[in-house]
Amino acid sequence: MTGFVRYWGAGPRAVLALHCSLAHSGAWEGVARALGPGLHLTAPDILGHGKAPGIDPARDLHDQCYEAILPHLPEGHCDVIGHSFGATLALRLAEQRPDRIRSLTLIEPVLFAAAKSSGVFSAHLSEMADYAAAEARADRAATARAFLSVWGNGRAFEDLPAAQQTYATERIHLIKAAEPALFEDSAGLVPRLREVAAPTLLVEGGESPGIIHAILDRMARDIPDTTRLCVPGAGHMVPITHPGPVAKAIRALFDRSAYGARSV
Repeated sequence: MTGFVRYWGAGPRAVLALHCSLAHSGAWEGVARALGPGLHLTAPDILGHGKAPGIDPARDLHDQCYEAILPHLPEGHCDVIGHSFGATLALRLAEQRPDRIRSLTLIEPVLFAAAKSSGVFSAHLSEMADYAAAEARADRAATARAFLSVWGNGRAFEDLPAAQQTYATERIHLIKAAEPALFEDSAGLVPRLREVAAPTLLVEGGESPGIIHAILDRMARDIPDTTRLCVPGAGHMVPITHPGPVAKAIRALFDRSAYGARSV
């Protein structure tokens, strides 16, 4: 590890991996190892996470996170993998830098704006009522507890290691800061879905919140070249809890992508 970037492998095929909110680049350990040889995987800590700098609260969160990951985009063609909030950054790369993206993997992308016309959108707001109430009264621990009860790994907040509870609580404000991008699409990602040129893998957990399925339905309809994977028994943290099947599907995507190695 160097600075706030982790690397796996020294192979010829360049991969960029972007983690979810309330995590850090180390979340890719299982997938990186399961992907096997032949890759050089770069995983930066997203702003506000791990060892990365903090955010500027006066600026749009998605804009500044996107700007911060651009220097880590490998030279030439590369494959991009993103999970949750990281998947929305990966999608932005595919839309704005199509000449650089060889394949795109979106794992549980939380671009809620893509599902606004679906019947599950209002149901999701109800599902998040405890989170919204805790956030409104500025109870950070309760906000983190309520958020992770929907978007965590299935374990009760109290059963998580103390360090993990503290880490999530200290960063829970980032969830609110992401709302303009995720709910209002401040980055303008939804109208440009049809512009994604890269072969795209859409991944969800079989036990994930229903809105994820609706988001992926919209993406599958609009992105020209997609395949889907649903991992039975998995939730939102599927790349961490079930790295094997996720990595297998990513490898299959790599095998059918246009370029097999780094190209400059």
